[in-house]
Amino acid sequence: MAKKTAKPVRESGYTKVNSYDDDVIKRMAGHYREVLKDIGEDPDREGLLKTPERVAKSMQYLTHGYQLDPTEILRSAMFTEDYSQMVIIKDIELYSLCEHHLIPFFGKAHIAYIPNGHIVGLSKIPRVVDAFAARLQVQERLTDEIRDCIQNTLNPLGVAVVIEAKHLCMLMRGVQKQNSVATTSSFTGQFLHDDKTRSEFIKLISAKLF
Repeated sequence: MAKKTAKPVRESGYTKVNSYDDDVIKRMAGHYREVLKDIGEDPDREGLLKTPERVAKSMQYLTHGYQLDPTEILRSAMFTEDYSQMVIIKDIELYSLCEHHLIPFFGKAHIAYIPNGHIVGLSKIPRVVDAFAARLQVQERLTDEIRDCIQNTLNPLGVAVVIEAKHLCMLMRGVQKQNSVATTSSFTGQFLHDDKTRSEFIKLISAKLF
């Protein structure tokens, strides 16, 4: 069995993965060493000696979302509450890897839901964002996955998700458009069928309250 360099930490009803699989790290580091050779570098020079291992650990961390269950994150802090107005958490920072080029994209998520008998601890919404973002992603799918997780777990009267992100695959390569921002949105329930509710959400996430 592979030795773990750190132990998973149990937090609020789900496991927060904070460990590395030594066998996987060793295998990945070997691949990255060959990549360094293929781009014309010398992996034996001083500055690159530990780079393959560092990159392997970095990749495991950046994709640790595969080891998390976003549904369990929400279920760990669900509470019965007779509140039926909009709950919004905006400006949630997110970082992910584009699955097409393995280059980062980053930005903010704005999320709202209308409770239907249950609310959830506010910190769990950003944790759900992180759990899905820490996987190989496209922004469109990430938006829908967050929406579906909240809708299917809390069964609210509606969910709204908007993500604004910059993609380094557009900024650093390809079209190299430095100021481009991709915006995706996804709605259920009242946010989907009620223009007034959706407009209120858009107005609130656009407002500068602080």
